[in-house]
Amino acid sequence: MEEHNEPVIDEDSELMARVQKGDERAFAVLVNKHQKKIVNFFLRSGVQSDAEDLTQQTFLRLYRYRDRYQPTAKVTTFLFLLTRQVWIDELRRRERFDRLTSALSAELQDETTSSAADEVAAADDWGDVAKALASLPEGQRLVVELGVYQELPYAEIAQILGVPEGTVKSRMFHALAHLRKKLS
Repeated sequence: MEEHNEPVIDEDSELMARVQKGDERAFAVLVNKHQKKIVNFFLRSGVQSDAEDLTQQTFLRLYRYRDRYQPTAKVTTFLFLLTRQVWIDELRRRERFDRLTSALSAELQDETTSSAADEVAAADDWGDVAKALASLPEGQRLVVELGVYQELPYAEIAQILGVPEGTVKSRMFHALAHLRKKLS
């Protein structure tokens, strides 16, 4: 069996070697050369409006992890490994977002009116939800994160935070009211 430990010598590997030394122009050339392929990957994967943002994230990772590239592999192999990881992260983010909006809708239906739940369900822009979550006081944010993202029951959240279960319920109620106001 033949091992492939010899450096790959092509235009991309030479550009990447320059990028590893801090050459921003070489990085720009790599981006321009491969950007369309990455955008098309995301489009074929079902991403509609975020394909360009995810492509940008991929190239930011390429630059951030440039020192991890080994010239024994093609640059495109390394680039698509990063692209795949960005896509996996996006799918996880979407799953968390869906869980959050479902949980918020259910909580709001239980504790407020159905119109409030509809407002949260209609808030399909993750940026708005993320900003609203970030604006919560830490105690409320932790309760939402543990209850929604980690799907923990109130009793377990109370134990983790070292507060009574009633405090957890109160914080969740106030957090949801705050999120409802921010997202409406």
